[in-house]
Amino acid sequence: MQPNTIALRLSIDEVNIIIKALSEKPFREVYELIGNIHTQSNAQLKRNGTQLQPNEPMGTEHIDGKG
Repeated sequence: MQPNTIALRLSIDEVNIIIKALSEKPFREVYELIGNIHTQSNAQLKRNGTQLQPNEPMGTEHIDGKG
């Protein structure tokens, strides 16, 4: 059975704020959530020709790759 999910529409800036806030929490508590955000964000950004660089450490970069 698949867990209940919710779809949100957020700007890249809003997602970056969320990732920044999550990065303040202990890694073990948020790494899966940050990973899910990155996976879903990259899937959408890839359609526009943008993607996070794979060598950036997860949890410290921002979705647009500028942070």
